[in-house]
Amino acid sequence: MKITMVKKIMADGSLCTKCQDVQERLENSGHINRIDQFFTAIDGDPNSTGMLLAEMYQVDKAPFFIVEEDGNEPVIYTIYFKLVKEILEKAA
Repeated sequence: MKITMVKKIMADGSLCTKCQDVQERLENSGHINRIDQFFTAIDGDPNSTGMLLAEMYQVDKAPFFIVEEDGNEPVIYTIYFKLVKEILEKAA
């Protein structure tokens, strides 16, 4: 299983408030170690990796997570607590 987190960087260079909150929750719970890669969606840069992923998966919220398992289509999570319940706690 591979888990990707996409965070949003605001126009002023700061991390979006919700992204910051979710990252802190991941760090405090120890689940941050389960995230395989991080990408940023840069506000105003449609070619940033995170923006391209958001467009590809038709996601308009940040942060979001892409969970990939061999043989299955990627599953997108836009709700942190759902990711924890369905993926992070089950696989721990």
